[in-house]
Amino acid sequence: MKGWRDGFDVVTARAVAELRLLCELCLPFVKVGGVFLAMKSVDSQDELDQAAHCIKMLGGRVEPVMDYPVTGTEVTHRLIPIRKVAPTLKGYPRRWAKIQKNPL
Repeated sequence: MKGWRDGFDVVTARAVAELRLLCELCLPFVKVGGVFLAMKSVDSQDELDQAAHCIKMLGGRVEPVMDYPVTGTEVTHRLIPIRKVAPTLKGYPRRWAKIQKNPL
């Protein structure tokens, strides 16, 4: 993964894990000024609140959240844009086992 850190303008992730885990896995790869786009369900506000410290620690800032309908369904999803405003500290992301055992 060397050479990829701080290398992307945009990084995306679907709702495959808790937001704190996704942030640690994705934000280190976003350039300062870039954005991490997390796709979550509309009932993800508690998750976003729990991730606030993690996002700040990893150099991110949450921008306005957008809810959008999935075309052809009655489902609504949420897009959480997290702007990278500062470099992520060295040592992140940690190994997967550590992230799972002790989320930020």
